[in-house]
Amino acid sequence: MASASTPFRTLGPEARMAAFPLGGIGTGNVSLGSRGEFRDWEISNHPDKGAWMPFTFFAVRVEPDGGPAVTRVLESRQPPPYEGDSGEHIGKVAGLPRLAHSTAVGEYPIMTIDFHDDDVPVEIRLTAYTPLVPLDADDSGIPGAVLRYTVHNPQQVPVRVSIAGSMTNPLGICGRNMFQFPEWDGAPSVELRSDGDVHGLWFTTGLADDDLRYGTATLATRGDVTATPMWPVDFWQDGVQLFWDAFSSTGRLEPAEAFTLEDAPRERLPKQRTGSLCVEREIGPGESADVEFVLAWHTPNRPKAWLGMAGLADTHADQVVQNQYATRYADAWAVTRDLVERREQLEASTVDFHAALYGSTLPPEVVDAVTATLVVARSTTCFRIADGTPEGRFAGWEGSFDHQGSCEGTCTHVWNYAQTLAHLFPSLERNARRREFLHETLEDGRMRFRSNSIFDAEPHEFHAAVDGQMGTIVRLYREWRFSGDDEFLRETWPAAQRALQYAFDFWDADKDGVLDSQQHNTYDIEFYGPNSLANSMFLAALAAATRLAEHLGDQEAADRYRAAFETGSAKVDELLWGGEYYVQRIDDVDAHRYQYGLGCLSDQLLGQTLAHVAGLGYVLPEDHVRSAVQAVHRHNMRHGFDDYASVQRTYALADDAGLVLCTWPEGGRPRIPFVYSDEVWSGIEYQVATHLIYEGLVDEGLEIVRAVRARHDGVRRNPWNEAECGNHYARSMASWGALLALTGQQYDASTGTLVVAPRAEAFLDGVARFPVTTGTGWGVVTVEGGAARLEVLGGAIDAELVLEPASPTGTQQNRSTQEEGTR
Repeated sequence: MASASTPFRTLGPEARMAAFPLGGIGTGNVSLGSRGEFRDWEISNHPDKGAWMPFTFFAVRVEPDGGPAVTRVLESRQPPPYEGDSGEHIGKVAGLPRLAHSTAVGEYPIMTIDFHDDDVPVEIRLTAYTPLVPLDADDSGIPGAVLRYTVHNPQQVPVRVSIAGSMTNPLGICGRNMFQFPEWDGAPSVELRSDGDVHGLWFTTGLADDDLRYGTATLATRGDVTATPMWPVDFWQDGVQLFWDAFSSTGRLEPAEAFTLEDAPRERLPKQRTGSLCVEREIGPGESADVEFVLAWHTPNRPKAWLGMAGLADTHADQVVQNQYATRYADAWAVTRDLVERREQLEASTVDFHAALYGSTLPPEVVDAVTATLVVARSTTCFRIADGTPEGRFAGWEGSFDHQGSCEGTCTHVWNYAQTLAHLFPSLERNARRREFLHETLEDGRMRFRSNSIFDAEPHEFHAAVDGQMGTIVRLYREWRFSGDDEFLRETWPAAQRALQYAFDFWDADKDGVLDSQQHNTYDIEFYGPNSLANSMFLAALAAATRLAEHLGDQEAADRYRAAFETGSAKVDELLWGGEYYVQRIDDVDAHRYQYGLGCLSDQLLGQTLAHVAGLGYVLPEDHVRSAVQAVHRHNMRHGFDDYASVQRTYALADDAGLVLCTWPEGGRPRIPFVYSDEVWSGIEYQVATHLIYEGLVDEGLEIVRAVRARHDGVRRNPWNEAECGNHYARSMASWGALLALTGQQYDASTGTLVVAPRAEAFLDGVARFPVTTGTGWGVVTVEGGAARLEVLGGAIDAELVLEPASPTGTQQNRSTQEEGTR
């Protein structure tokens, strides 16, 4: 196993699938490829995979004292194949010289790229990030990025280095023409703007401020600059020739004439607007210098509707609603000023978070998984809209198709799996729970599993989702326990009780304490008859409700829920235990399409996983639980798919390894099993891996995590995009559960305790060092020599640190504590 100091995710130019997203929560993204190229411009409130901006790149000119100058595009050379119906697109300036090679290290939220070229007499590194501050959704939701080029001079003589950034206006784009150049609405413009010591290219749209395509953007730096504020506008691409000639000859830029065709009416000229900004540095022998840019955008308006594909009414699609970040920033220049002025503070917190994970002794595949899927929270899958309150409304798609969202409504049966936001940005999860209980739960207890109230729109009326509805009750307990917010609990508790009662009234047809009627679920179909997916979720919800009722002093309700839990647990085990794992009991597996019968379902104990994460204990007999999840690994884990026949969507191919959703080791596969049964979903893989680790099956759990991340190696798939029904799929944020299981951390604000019970065999170097989060602060715990030490890195943690040994099945005993300071 690699040491903690060894980069786990190192990529060369051949990693053409790699796209490292920059951007904050609810802001959209610009991504960085492994060669240093900018790609996937998704800043206009919708996904846009593959979108690129013509003539948008950085370049470097290096002139050693007494030697010839060398000029390169700050990207490594593109490996074959080369494609295009007219060769490489002129807007990608593929014909300009590039650096020979590059090595990218993507350790989200920070990416570094080292460029290598024997003909360039300096060493150049790009460091790129968007601030990420645990527990602070605003400081982690800045629509911009820091781009720092560090240049080291290993020579014996001084060198003069110029770095220039060129950028085309990325705003107001309404399509692409036959030559694949963007087309723009409005009157796009670019000019040089200065504000004290901050100078930058300032992009505007010329559109009304309530137009959906209205926005501003900047590429800025601090200190002295030279610039070509706007390249010449022409039918041909004279601007790039003039830029390259000027920059490569002098390392400086000058303004250019805006219009070069005197006989062409301006209204017929292209709307493309490109500018360049240049910084010069004199670097002495053996010295280094930073050239830092800020890329920022501000596209405040989005439709007041999902405009999705799952059937939700677009009641107010003709209206506009603002992004929450627009209440904090007036425009992109305000974003730039904030990033410039608070850069040291924001970067320090970001580096602390990075170090807490990448400097931990956690297995590197787990660190890779939890950080790579954290991207989802800051992708186009998630957004925040303004509603007159400071935090606004948080919402999410299931994922993002290439050019629009995938499956709208913060779908409960998908978001059930996600653990990342609950432990890094818990206020957003509480925001979602309020939405689900206060706006989407009806008087009869049915919860709409897709929220349209986020846009004050007509509701989505469909079957209730048994897994989503029961899981939301478990997540209510998780959010309350993590925050200790009794007001939040009292506000949502009446609706939670109605949602739980709905299970008794509508899903338990024969009133025996086991759910058995039509049960819509995350596979987008209905199961019939008793099954352990639905019933483990029901039992976990009962366990959560028991504790919540007791806390609120409603002993009658607590006793009722406890009795139902005990009866139900015994009955479910009696009905569904198949000797090795839990099954679905149904007289005729083909009487209804899309069942699984005697199959080994990977999600058969999802409720138990959620119960472990929430600290609720076992919902079914411990020995049966362990056997069942072990069977899932034994039967459903594949090493190679060459001889695997599936007509469904394909997320694992050839020599990939992965966990399929269901197998039938004893036969009995339905004529038409549930849709997706033969697929591989990383979110379910992480859920099972988490459960395996909780049951003490650490090697098996880590094997699954390694398989997922090996599939996303930059060559096969993008390391920062685990897709399911769309890119950046929310279910993949189940990965944080593996970290929780390995560390045994359980924070309970109601008791003021932070319990850790690390599984020592999984940690590197015999020392367990790992990040911890609470509702009020975060930091790093180190366990060594039988003692635990806490270093608080953000906020404050007013809790007793409790060290417990991890038992083979995750139960905790024998406490000892030691705590070190807060800040």
